[in-house]
Order: sequence, then C-alpha cells, then structure tokens
Amino acid sequence: MDNSSYCTESLNSALSGTKSGSSYDDMVEITGATLDFSVTEDVQSLDRDEDGVEGVPRLLELLDEPVPGLGTYEDFNTIDWVREKTKDRDRHREGAAAYIVNYLLYVSWALLFSFLAVTLVRAFAPYACGSGIPEIKTILSGFIIRGYLGKWTLVVKTVTLVLAVSSGLSLGKEGPLVHVACCCGNILCHLFTKYRKNEAKRREVLSAAAAVGVSVAFGAPIGGVLFSLEEVSYYFPLKTLWRSFFAALVAAFTLRSINPFGDSRLVLFYVEFHTPWHLLELIPFVLLGVFGGIWGAMFIRANIAWCRRRKTTWLGRYPVLEVLVVTAVTGLVAFPNPYTRGSTSELISELFNDCGLLDSSQLCNYDNVNVTRVSNRLPDRPAGRGVYTAMWQLALALVFKMLITVVTFGMKVPSGLFIPSMAVGAIAGRLLGIGMEQLALYHHDWLVFQGWCSPGADCITPGLYAMVGAASCLGGVTRMTVSLVVIMFELTGGLEYIVPLMAAAMTSKWVADALGKEGIYEAHIRLNGYPFLEPKEEFSHKTLAMDVMRPRHGDPPLSVLTQDGMSVQEAEELVASTAYSGFPVVVSRESQRLVGFVLRRDLVISIDSARQRQEGVVSSSRIFFTEHPPPQPPGSPPPLKLRSILDLGPLTLTDHTAMDIVVDIFRKLGLRQCLVTHNGRLLGIITKKDILKHLASMANRDPDSILFN
Repeated sequence: MDNSSYCTESLNSALSGTKSGSSYDDMVEITGATLDFSVTEDVQSLDRDEDGVEGVPRLLELLDEPVPGLGTYEDFNTIDWVREKTKDRDRHREGAAAYIVNYLLYVSWALLFSFLAVTLVRAFAPYACGSGIPEIKTILSGFIIRGYLGKWTLVVKTVTLVLAVSSGLSLGKEGPLVHVACCCGNILCHLFTKYRKNEAKRREVLSAAAAVGVSVAFGAPIGGVLFSLEEVSYYFPLKTLWRSFFAALVAAFTLRSINPFGDSRLVLFYVEFHTPWHLLELIPFVLLGVFGGIWGAMFIRANIAWCRRRKTTWLGRYPVLEVLVVTAVTGLVAFPNPYTRGSTSELISELFNDCGLLDSSQLCNYDNVNVTRVSNRLPDRPAGRGVYTAMWQLALALVFKMLITVVTFGMKVPSGLFIPSMAVGAIAGRLLGIGMEQLALYHHDWLVFQGWCSPGADCITPGLYAMVGAASCLGGVTRMTVSLVVIMFELTGGLEYIVPLMAAAMTSKWVADALGKEGIYEAHIRLNGYPFLEPKEEFSHKTLAMDVMRPRHGDPPLSVLTQDGMSVQEAEELVASTAYSGFPVVVSRESQRLVGFVLRRDLVISIDSARQRQEGVVSSSRIFFTEHPPPQPPGSPPPLKLRSILDLGPLTLTDHTAMDIVVDIFRKLGLRQCLVTHNGRLLGIITKKDILKHLASMANRDPDSILFN
C-alpha cells in the first residue's frame, strides 16, 4: 500500500466539509493539505432538530443522559485547556467516595508501617530506636554501650527506618543514618586488629563514619566532616580530619553513582534560582533567626518534658500503643492538608523552589500581568486566590508540625529531627517571604524598597526565605553554626546565600542559648543520664580538686595496693569488697608514696590466669609490683609478679588545683580518673563520675541521675 496516497485520502476526507468561502487567514497548510480552523465548536450543533421546536426539548432530554462523543474533539482541532482543567476539578469535587477511601487507605498504611517498625525494634534491636546521635556522642567521648553499634542494630534500624519514614510520622532519616554509618564503621573495625583491640583508634573510625552518615543523608561531604567535628566527635585529631574528609568524599561519589533522585544531583533540595538579595533583607532574615531560636528552645523544653513523662508513666510501658496513637493522629490530621499529606522532604523542596511559568503549585498561582517568557520568570507577581489558599494551609501545617514533632521525637522507632525542624522553618520562611513579596509589589514606593525594588521587578525571592527559615529552626534545635551553614549551601547549591544563612544561624543560636544552654542532643544525653562531659560548656565555679576528690571527710580511707606487701588472698578480698574500676599502688600504707595505678579488670584476669597456668600460686602467694622482687623465705609459695600491668605514669594533680583546670584536663585528654596528691603523698582520686556529679550539683540538678555501669 502506498502510504503517501493513504495519508492524502485521509486528509481529503477530513477536509471534505470545508466551506469554499473561508478566508485565507482561517486556513493552515499541513503536509500539503489545507485545514479550516474557523469553526470553534468541538461537536456538531444540537440545535437543528426536526422533531422539536427549535430543538430545545430534545436538547434538554439529551443533557440528562451522557451522549457518546459529547465533549470530545474533531480530528485536527486544538483542545480547550481551560475547559479540561475545569472538568478535572469537577471530577474531584464529585469524588467524595474516592476521597474517603483514599483517606482510610492513607491512615491504614501508616498504622501498618509504624506497627511493623515498632514491633521489629522491640523484638530484635531495642537500641535501633530514636535518633542515635546522643548515644554516638557519648560513645565517642569514651563510654561503652555494648550492642549499640552491633550488626542486629544495623539491620533492624535500616529496615525500620524505611518503615517509619513511609508511615508519614513527623520524623527524618538523617540522624538515624549517622547511627547506621557508625554501625557499619564499628563492624568493619572488627576486621582489623589495629582497631579491634584499641578503643581509642576505633573511635577515630567512628568519627569518620559520622561524617559519612551526614554526607549520604544530605549529599554534603564537607558539611558532614564539619558536623562530625563540631557536633559529634569528642576527640578529633588532625589525621582524623582528613580521613573523615576522604570517607565523606567516597560516600558522596558512591551516592552520585547511584543517582537516587534521577537528576544527577546528590540532594533533593537543589534550587535553580540565583537572584541576588539586598542588604535590607537581613532584617527579615534576622527575624527568622529569632523565630528559629525561640522555637528551638521551646521545642527542647517541651520534648524533654514529654520524654520524662514517658519514662515515669504508662507511656513507657506501652510503647507500641503510643506509636500507633501518634501515627493515627498524624494520619487523620495530615491527610486533609496537601502540605502535610505527602513527604516532608518533598514539602521542603517545594517551599525552597521559586515560581516559574510551568510551575503548577498553588504557591505559584499568581495573577500574572507581565511575563518574561525568555527567562521563564514571573517578574510582576500579585498573589492570586491559590496563593492565599496555600498560605492558610501552610499556616495550619506549621502549627501541626510544631506540635506533632514534640511527641514524635523520642518514640521507640527510628526518628531523626533534621527534616521536621527544617520543615517548620521552611514553612515560616515561605510565609514571611510571600508577605515581603506582596509588600514590595504594592508598596514599592516606600523608603525601604526605593532603589532596589522598582515597579514590576522581581526583587523578593520567597524560596530564599524558606531556606533561611529552615537553617534558623535547625540551628535553634541543634545549636550548630558552621556545619549548619555549610550543609545548607551544599544542600541547596545556593553559594551566594551564605551571608543570610550565617546571619540567621548565629541569631538563632544566640536567642536559643539565651533561653536554654543545651541543644536537643545534649538535653537527651542528660535525660538518659549518660556520663558525657560537654566540651562546649564553660565551668565558672571557684572550687578546688580537694572539694571533689574522694575520700571526703568522714569517709573510709582510700582502697590501695602496696607494691610488695600483699598476698593474693588480700588482693582478691579487696576486689570482692569494692566496685572500683582501679586501685592506686603505693610503697606502703604508712608512707602513701604513689607508685602507679592498676585497673581492676587487669588485676582480676592476671590473678586468675596465674592460678591456672603458674604452678604453685596459692592464696598465700605474695604479689609484687617491683621490677626485682626480694628473695623469699624457704618453703614459701612462688610470688606473683604483676609489674607488667602497672601503669607507672598515672596523671596526678595537687589538691589545690582549680576545678576549671581539672574539668578541662578531663575533657581534652579523655581521662577516666585522676589521682590527687599533696607533697608527693596520695590523698585521693577524682573520677569522671565525680566530675559529672559536681557539675550537676553546681547546676542544681540531681547528681545521682548520671548513669554508670
């Protein structure tokens, strides 16, 4: 068959009804054929009817029932976009039953996902709940939490994190991803003897793993390194810095190779606009910083109060019920509002976005008068009905997010705080940005807008305000500064907006610190009683080492070992009667001259090993910590030489050392204990627990709330 003749016949048949009197302006040539576009009707007229008076009765009868072909278009006609959009809107209005079904399915799936998440956490890995960053900070400070970075925690947290985020709860994945990355780092450490047998070297790997977690979560490798340095790590030498940088680089390269968002970018929040900002806009940016600081401080207080109530009431005994109730409330309230129904990450991405010609969001429903099609910009943007509808919906979403996040963070499911905090700030920032935009549009002649906001100019970028608001609220909650700014500009690609982000981050930190000194992670560390010495906190009290050391006045004397005067039985009785982690070794009980320090664990293992492997060692055998033991009487059992486990260089301080110096020494050296002397004689000992209890008492807190063993 000849294709060309077939196409010609089709065109001729389609054009057979063309009037001969049509003007040339109404004719368009298509592949050799001439088409008439002068007829505006989409279907044949129904007015011509033989049986009715002018066709009216028959027309009304036809309108009562659907007519085949009604509303369709003839071949080679253009469609009516306005009419099609109206038809779709009418379809949604008539779909009440479908809306109810979707509503029920939305809540049902949310309950199912959250139930699976909390059940898996409770059954297989209780450590997989929460953010994980407070515990990671405590572990990196030198504390041991066995199983927290184990393989079961890794597997369960990875699976339940997907379920928790999919349930629609007001939580994020970024904090838990730091925990997941540290689990991977800890498991890999077991493959190398250098890190498996050295806790300090293992913590260097965990510091790099924390940087990897942020790099993967935000697509911000440099921000991840700075986050590990500023917020998480306790001991961060220079070699750990570049190792963390290399690890974050590899993580970002791997993420880029996977291309999770399908747009060859590492992040979901990348912004396309690069509109310059004006110096006077620093005023609303600072106001956003004030809002972020106030909300951050209030959120921390409310969340800690709720978590404390969870520990002391029935909520703590029924974590599954709590998760299901919060999920049900979240689903029921979130679904009617389009800005809380979907993913929080997508909401932030929409709020960061600036409006173009092809944007269909309600936030971009402007009554456009002037349109610059070349640059795809809308310079003159008076707000339309859709923008006002979006504003009150965003206001409701803001209140909802602020309240529901308080009770969500800390439940027995994996829950991060970065994304919910950014969502609160982005909503507030977008609302302020739209207000500033409309103010500049209708009052461009005001003094504050003269010179930089001329009529018809697009001088305000609401998406920038959303970015600044997100940084403000995240900074108010976490108290991050440098790493926060770097994460934000890596996250969005808005390198030219560093100054607004810096101004907002610093303002939010100052305001939040004025209302409360602790960030959310430090507050949860104190709530859980972890032994963590905050490196950013200053000690300003006038106390001395003798005020903190033990034993105090009226206490029993310090438990010590002598270097050559104790038997195995006496050492075992001392270990059994005390719970100390170590014992000072002195020349004699009379002189109290310090020789060294022995860890309890090393002493117990050495005595047990000697009883099993060394022939003749009995309870009456003498223990020597000297290099050359003196000769023993004939017939006495062989001595036990423990010089190898003696620490000959324990850190010592005098009894008149100021406590601010003692606290700095414990922080910067990561000490577990320090011996106190006077003129070379041993007086007492200061442990990390004593430091923490002293700091708690100075801050009018309960000293016995600190968790040890």
